[in-house]
Amino acid sequence: MEFLTSYDGTTLAFRTLGDGPPLLCLPGGPGRAAEYLGDLGGLSATRTLILPDTRGTGGSAMPADLATCRVDRLVADVEALRHHLGLDRVDLLGHSAGGSLAMLYAAAHADRLTSLTLVTPSFAAVGLPSDTGAEEVIAARAAEPWHAQAVAAYGHMKTAHTFAAAEPYRFAFEPLMYGRWDNAARAHAAADPVQRALPVSEHYYKDYTPDSEELRRRLDALPCPVLLLAGEMDLWPTAKSAADAASLFPDVTLAVQPAAGHYPWLDDPDVFTTTVEGFLSGVS
Repeated sequence: MEFLTSYDGTTLAFRTLGDGPPLLCLPGGPGRAAEYLGDLGGLSATRTLILPDTRGTGGSAMPADLATCRVDRLVADVEALRHHLGLDRVDLLGHSAGGSLAMLYAAAHADRLTSLTLVTPSFAAVGLPSDTGAEEVIAARAAEPWHAQAVAAYGHMKTAHTFAAAEPYRFAFEPLMYGRWDNAARAHAAADPVQRALPVSEHYYKDYTPDSEELRRRLDALPCPVLLLAGEMDLWPTAKSAADAASLFPDVTLAVQPAAGHYPWLDDPDVFTTTVEGFLSGVS
């Protein structure tokens, strides 16, 4: 684990994994330590993954002011890490809520990006829905033995007003977030409570209102290529929401991974790494 001091004195932790050109990977949750990303299905074989823990999570210190955990204010931490690493420009990857942060970073620091990879990203930061057609995706899995229990938990998750209120239902809901509810998926989901800092989760979007028009204007002018990778069976975002959001970017590759959920590197590592590495290797 390595450390840096961000703009307000908060100590941030990150680790590096693998070999090859650097790829800065922003975790989601929101509020989940980067440990859950693992080696991104073996992507570390061709890339040096830089895996920061969002402030208040994992090895990073909890800030004195929790309002600094809001997604738009976290942009400054990403920029502090880029500067600390001595990278003039970066290949940036964001997963889930980290995708929202990656889009905000791109809008603010377009000149610092070589490429942008969005893996099953949330579109909350840019004011777009992520769940278009979710009920159809859920219905398509009705034959699964866990389906009734997961759907009941999904109902509770949707009506919970806080992450803490949703927490008791999270594990029962989790099968809907994976393409395969096997032992690896169960272990991955079971680690969530240990890896998640609920105060960070609660403050990630608290009091945040996107300037959607300005963000869309900036993203529409983004000079770097974008990979938008969705899972065919994901709920947040659905493949349909991802397809709708692709119009945000002028140079975008939309990839929908078959039979994949919210964590596509677990559902089919080979397809995932081939897609991401194929995109990155084509970026000049």
